[in-house]
Amino acid sequence: MSIKKQYLKSKPICKVTFAITPEDDASQVSVVGSFNKWNAEANPLKKLKNGTFKGTIDLEKDNSYEFKYLIDETVYTNDEEADALAWNDYAGAENSVITV
Repeated sequence: MSIKKQYLKSKPICKVTFAITPEDDASQVSVVGSFNKWNAEANPLKKLKNGTFKGTIDLEKDNSYEFKYLIDETVYTNDEEADALAWNDYAGAENSVITV
């Protein structure tokens, strides 16, 4: 798992690249979070030949966002390289947090 941040000089935006290599042979992975209202269809990641799923999302600077990866529409997982973890009472679990 990895997260890369690229801040734009011309706009208050940070391009965040999410990458995950699921342990099982997954067919689809999405990033769901507070930035897309936890919509699994909003930010699907592209599967690369090596089995890694990768995608870039533009996020507004000076904000923190909670997120998780959704693997094959059934398994939610956090990113070990997230900036922090935050407890979510609704889910009864921790979410990854990214601050840009």
